[in-house]
Amino acid sequence: MTIVTVFYLSIYLSIYLSIYLSIYPSIHPSIHPSIHPSIHPSIHLSIYLSIYLSIFIYTAKCRFLVTVCSLLLIARTDGSPFTDCIQSKGKAGFYEGSIDSTESGVKCMNWSDVPGVIERYPGKGLGGHSFCRNPDGRIRPWCFFPNTRGRMDWGYCDCKQVFVPVRLSGGPSAYEGRVEVFHAGQWGTVCDDQWDDNDAEVVCRQLGLGGIAKAWVGAYFGAGSGRVLLDEVSCTGNELSIEQCPKTAWGEHNCDHTEDAGVSCIPLTDGAVRLGGGVKGYEGRLEVHYRGQWGTVCNTGWTQTNTQVVCRQLGFRSGESVSAGRFGVAAGPILLGDVRCIGKEPTVTQCSWRGWFKHNCTHNQDVAIVCNSQRSRDRVPTSVPVRLVGGENEREGRVEILVGGQWGTVCDDGWTDRDAEVVCRQLGYSGLAKARVMAYFGEGEGPIHTDNVKCTGGELSLIDCIKQPFGTHNCRHSEDAGVICNYGLQKDSPEVKEAVGSMCGLRPSHTRQKRIIGGENSLRGGWPWQAAVRLRGSQADGRLVCGATLISSCWILTAAHCFKRYGNSTGLYKVRVGDYHSLVPEEYEDEYGVEKIVLHPRYRSDSNDYDLALVRVSGHRAHRGVPGHCVTLSRSVLPACLPMRREKVPKGIANCYITGWGDTGRAYSRTLQQASISMLSKRQCEQRYSDQFTSRMLCAGSSHDNHRVDSCRGDSGGPLVCERPSGSWVVYGVTSWGHACRLQDAPGVYTKVSAFMPWIRKVIGK
Repeated sequence: MTIVTVFYLSIYLSIYLSIYLSIYPSIHPSIHPSIHPSIHPSIHLSIYLSIYLSIFIYTAKCRFLVTVCSLLLIARTDGSPFTDCIQSKGKAGFYEGSIDSTESGVKCMNWSDVPGVIERYPGKGLGGHSFCRNPDGRIRPWCFFPNTRGRMDWGYCDCKQVFVPVRLSGGPSAYEGRVEVFHAGQWGTVCDDQWDDNDAEVVCRQLGLGGIAKAWVGAYFGAGSGRVLLDEVSCTGNELSIEQCPKTAWGEHNCDHTEDAGVSCIPLTDGAVRLGGGVKGYEGRLEVHYRGQWGTVCNTGWTQTNTQVVCRQLGFRSGESVSAGRFGVAAGPILLGDVRCIGKEPTVTQCSWRGWFKHNCTHNQDVAIVCNSQRSRDRVPTSVPVRLVGGENEREGRVEILVGGQWGTVCDDGWTDRDAEVVCRQLGYSGLAKARVMAYFGEGEGPIHTDNVKCTGGELSLIDCIKQPFGTHNCRHSEDAGVICNYGLQKDSPEVKEAVGSMCGLRPSHTRQKRIIGGENSLRGGWPWQAAVRLRGSQADGRLVCGATLISSCWILTAAHCFKRYGNSTGLYKVRVGDYHSLVPEEYEDEYGVEKIVLHPRYRSDSNDYDLALVRVSGHRAHRGVPGHCVTLSRSVLPACLPMRREKVPKGIANCYITGWGDTGRAYSRTLQQASISMLSKRQCEQRYSDQFTSRMLCAGSSHDNHRVDSCRGDSGGPLVCERPSGSWVVYGVTSWGHACRLQDAPGVYTKVSAFMPWIRKVIGK
């Protein structure tokens, strides 16, 4: 038999087997339609037969050509979808990326080293490179590579080395959580077998989060759902992404979700610590971060107690000090010296020490530590992660803890500043902590996990204060506990305090999503002119009578009808300013007595016209006897601007609000409410209310028929304010009356303040 005959026989047999295998799934539907060498053994038979036949060919060149032809034909049989490389496809649908290795990790051959392939697929991106391509139009790019026997094989490329999305779920912040990866159209978790700080460092780097990377195991952030996608991840710590690390094949594992891996990417702040120079993450020289640099700690006066604090800060149960030279001599600054801890401090910088850079040591005296390699469950993240929800910033909010993979709230029974101190410490705050009760930051959802928390204030985490089984309580979400951390650090600057006396109508810039039907919780200090007229005396219990508007440091504006029920004796009332939660004292909240009540002289109790009153508050103790000083003004307590005489609300103005503690549709609110409303034309108001509506009134309501808002959302006597183009807020109306609260075509009616400006200025002396 000639060489040519064998050559053509080999090609013929390879083509026959390839065509047969391409239609084999339709003949045998039990076989998966995605047939390629890694799935179906028949293809291996074709390859081996081709190679076997090739040995009869006496020239290496011919043997090479036959195998190439066989492999090219067999590679056509896989039609399975694969979308991981879609993002690198060109306009014609061909892969144009830079992946150059197969799924098994073998480097691809240069296309120019494969005879005939470039000519076979002209203009398909092949050339003098080894990047994966799909010149035959298949979805997945592939390449040729030399196998372990020194012969040529082909394989699909590892698209995942370019883009495998990673996210953190279930953690108390964006910096930590359960590690989840995206593969084959779904999110799944990573098993914690061999999971360590090196793996965590790679995950944090891939997410773009700097700082200190910590690995957590045992479903520390709750058990995930879906598939466990990766196992035995073994990063060196230098990889750019988790897909570059050694690991099992996708979906291969012997785990369940109780072994889900997690990480913390702790931001680098002053006082952050790490261990340098060691082989493992739990040993090394103690290094502290300060103003963008790392430095060591002098061992003068260093104790075993200090070591325990550091190891707990790093997330380990315990540790011991070792000789200074064990991990080599460091370079750079020595940042701390004479550190003395009592053992309860959450971080080493909360111990006693001389000050930054103050020491009398050399690097031969650097502190070196070996911590217990078993992770602690008593440090952040703890076995009960904590987060704050519903606050104006990250330092405050409703306290929620993660139990059994579900976030839930804490009941406020017995909730004190000591409990708040522990929560804030666990979250990394060291300033003054304040407790908040009665759903101060809004009612939570889901379970109430615990009640009767009893902290002494020295605990390292909230779990140390919980003494009863989770789920045991007798509370509702109206009793959800909250905290404010670093309380008082954001007080008004001196410049603001000096200038507030001449300001009106200024408010902080806040945004908030809708939270209740027809209205929304305002933010603390968001409406600094909001005041409340309340009954005084122990029997009256300070109950709300009416809302009001602060228009100067000594005068508030309200409705005359507010004094119909109890009369206008000044001794019956008090005025509260700076309030947010009606049952919880606020930072800027204060109460004042009433010195004078002035009803409009033309007001009659049987009429809604001229429904306006002015109330002068008596001076605060700090200002008693000082003319012109009544209410202490601040950024959170400021008067609203008064309109000009006969000033009309500008046409087209959309930024008008009513505020108060009024009806929310379910009950009267404990927190100050706000609702956006639309001003209606005089003609619309007269059509609705006929001759009851006068020129001294305004009417307004929601512009959405399916989302009614009217004066019942605020309080009688409370403000209707609109923002001028200049940015200042003007009190255009005082909540007066309306028919059939929350019914369609029943807008609220407000006393028009501009119609009474001469009388107002005469009474208040301006």
